[in-house]
Amino acid sequence: MSPEQLQQQLLTWFDEHGRKDLPWQQDITPYRVWLSEVMLQQTQVTSVIAYFNRFITRFPTVQALAAADLDEVLQHWAGLGYYARARNLYKTAHIITDHGGEFPQTLTELTDLPGIGRSTAGAILSIACGQSQPILDGNVKRVFARFHAIHGWPGESKTASQLWTISTQYTPQKRNGDYTQAIMDLGATLCTRSKPKCESCPIASNCQARELGLINQLPTPKERKALPVKQLYLLLLQDDQQRILLERRPPSGIWGGLWSLPEFTDQQQLKDWCLQHGYLLNQINTFPSQRHSFSHFHLDYTPLIATTQNPINYVMEADRAVWYKTSEIKLLGLPAPIKHLLQQHHTED
Repeated sequence: MSPEQLQQQLLTWFDEHGRKDLPWQQDITPYRVWLSEVMLQQTQVTSVIAYFNRFITRFPTVQALAAADLDEVLQHWAGLGYYARARNLYKTAHIITDHGGEFPQTLTELTDLPGIGRSTAGAILSIACGQSQPILDGNVKRVFARFHAIHGWPGESKTASQLWTISTQYTPQKRNGDYTQAIMDLGATLCTRSKPKCESCPIASNCQARELGLINQLPTPKERKALPVKQLYLLLLQDDQQRILLERRPPSGIWGGLWSLPEFTDQQQLKDWCLQHGYLLNQINTFPSQRHSFSHFHLDYTPLIATTQNPINYVMEADRAVWYKTSEIKLLGLPAPIKHLLQQHHTED
């Protein structure tokens, strides 16, 4: 199938069946496309819609995002995970605003910005700026890996290079924005990871994976390795005014920049820390351990709940520890497991 034939069949399908009512497909701007593309990394469309609507309502422009506090940005992101995405959004918003507020119009300038890779830049330029630029997000990788029966995990540089070449060959000069949305839509709705709807696919008759019976084998999955397990104790420390002690996490690493509970490798370390800071604890209650899985490890955490009669408003480096009233906590950016734990505790109270 020639590139022109694939483009024609894909666009005909998109015109009739493609999704056109997603919130980021309305009032298209580089900012809205950028935000949606970042949110859709590692996250399903159905989960992103509500987050996008809330985020764009509060931060309708790149200038509004740059003018906000990082705490508020993270609070609107909390629950989407991969928080480096939100921090990079914030950094890039500042850079763009400091340079006049207009999005760059070239691939090189866009990919120089924090958190904007080649595929995200391509989507911004094609959908919002009318340029002919290829993309290669997860959906497009899956479509072309199957269509051309490309073996090898798409995360490997050799395989990714093959797929970029293919994507570039098929990218049209006209209707490139519609084509970009169409190829992503095809992967999201028909050429899905499991149970693909090949009978409805507009390019299935030329799909090599379908012809060779390799639909379920492609794309080649990443070699699975047993994830390591990390264990922590989390201290939910409450004072006699029903305030909870929270610490801001370092800007990098897991839950970077979010507020969380003090954490310890064992109970003795916890007791030493309380002694060091002058906290006289009442009875410590241990709750059942829970697991939260990240892409590269499992975190098993055990909540320890205690009260203190002498809350000291000590200030750690960069004001990283503060007592918060339960009613105020909902306004903070909290990791989903911590938010759930605090909600449980508040309900039990």
